[in-house]
Amino acid sequence: MDHLVLASASPRRKEILQKLNIPFTTFSPNADETLPSGLLPSEFVKTLALRKARLAFDHFPQAVIIGSDTIVVCNDIILGKPKNCEEAKYMLKQLSGQVHSVYTGVAIIYEDRMETFYEKTDVEFWELTEIEINQYIKSGEPFDKAGAYGIQGQGALLVKKIIGDYYTVVGLPISRLYRTLIEMGLSFLPK
Repeated sequence: MDHLVLASASPRRKEILQKLNIPFTTFSPNADETLPSGLLPSEFVKTLALRKARLAFDHFPQAVIIGSDTIVVCNDIILGKPKNCEEAKYMLKQLSGQVHSVYTGVAIIYEDRMETFYEKTDVEFWELTEIEINQYIKSGEPFDKAGAYGIQGQGALLVKKIIGDYYTVVGLPISRLYRTLIEMGLSFLPK
């Protein structure tokens, strides 16, 4: 079994791998997240995932590196992580009663091989009241999450339905990742 490094500071991505009992090391890349305007959401997340993976590869050249990045897109606007309560409220109001898309890009680097892919899941929110938005913001949950919500926490109460992969919304499409690793001749599940 090869050594796996998750190039992400996200506790949610770490939890996904831990649930599968996959041994790994976490590396928190301090990646520059500025990109040229006009990129498609799919290219945006793949580019940032690859940037994170390359930074980790510099530190762990013998390991299998996995980088990932997630964004929320509503009405053709990318919603990143809110910096304050006002931004969180703005984002949640944009998502209220709407269908939005969550894109997660993944990059895998191993030796001289590199694979990137993305998954997209559509999420529909209930129509949210001002009270619901304010209560959710007070929970503190929105602040380290793209689109100002986490589907795996209290944010689940805001979601009417999803079409696609749940783990894409959480931040690591684990099933697709696993299949891609197998295609690369790599396996991490205990035998």
